[in-house]
Amino acid sequence: MSTVVQVVQHLQPGGIETMALDLAAFSNADHTLIISLEGSREEAIQAWPRLESIADKLIFLNKPPGFHLTTIWQLRQLLRCHHTTVVHTHHIGPLLYAGIAARLAGVKHIIHTEHDAWHLENPQRCKLQRRLLTLVRPTLIADANTVANAMKHHLGLASVTVIHNGIDSERFQPSNKQACRKALGLPVDTPLIGCGGRMESVKGQNILIDALVDLPADVHLALAGSGSLESALKQQAATLGLAERVHFLGHLDTMPLFYQSLDVFCLPSFKEGFPLSSLEAQSCDIPAVVTDVGGSKETLCPESGLVVPAGDSAALAVALTHQLTHKHDYNPRAWVTQHGDVKAMVRQYEALVGLSQEASA
Repeated sequence: MSTVVQVVQHLQPGGIETMALDLAAFSNADHTLIISLEGSREEAIQAWPRLESIADKLIFLNKPPGFHLTTIWQLRQLLRCHHTTVVHTHHIGPLLYAGIAARLAGVKHIIHTEHDAWHLENPQRCKLQRRLLTLVRPTLIADANTVANAMKHHLGLASVTVIHNGIDSERFQPSNKQACRKALGLPVDTPLIGCGGRMESVKGQNILIDALVDLPADVHLALAGSGSLESALKQQAATLGLAERVHFLGHLDTMPLFYQSLDVFCLPSFKEGFPLSSLEAQSCDIPAVVTDVGGSKETLCPESGLVVPAGDSAALAVALTHQLTHKHDYNPRAWVTQHGDVKAMVRQYEALVGLSQEASA
């Protein structure tokens, strides 16, 4: 019997959390659980209704801010209670709590995935990470080549295994563009750029709105997501005279519908690990433009995707114009199904602990 327990900091809509859900959904393990260090079941489901259908596989510790030694003992008991064979931690907080708990509980396999490396630029964080890796001794994975290189540099590692994140290409498929726009209340017959993500400064939607100024007047922008900067972004659009051309859709649980409505997808972030949104959009056969941060360019179909410097609205406008006006003979979906599908990602992770072999035996 195999029981895989993934541990995340919180279960809010995001790339790490989506990856954890997909790993659980496509796993060959007999049992899967996801433990969230922070938050409660009710709060998480309210913010992310997708969680309701798998609520029986979710455990929330509702850890308060700060370090709490009791959380390690709580996790140790949970891992023993569920006869855990594999613990998979995502990011440094879960590594600290669940990594140590897994060693204390005698768990056979511990995997740790690092989803970005900019936190290692902090000397204290870097020192803590080194100590944790020495203590926990996990199978260490980076989700992008850029993350692996940064980990080797900051942590003094000789090598780091890379497993790129994948998305469910059966869920993210092409569809009728006009019908999708009607369903979302978007203009049907105008060029449409889209961006999905948290409305926080790191995601760079303000740069994308600035770039819209330099695009033809018939080009519109759709923004999916919410966050602390939503009001400021709406004010920016109004100040620039773009209020009628920028459509704020809020948080969407129907992201395939969003991507399917677009002509071009844009990810204007200042920081990323290995983003899923660009894979999702391309899986719907939508060409993408991303900024050259983290592993973003590793998510691009090389025949159709474009990369620009972060924070450069003029370069972004040029790239978006190119994508809107040049008709290429490309198929970004085919590239994603070959290089970025979730089932391939799951097979690679499960091969680390022998689950694929067990399932086929």
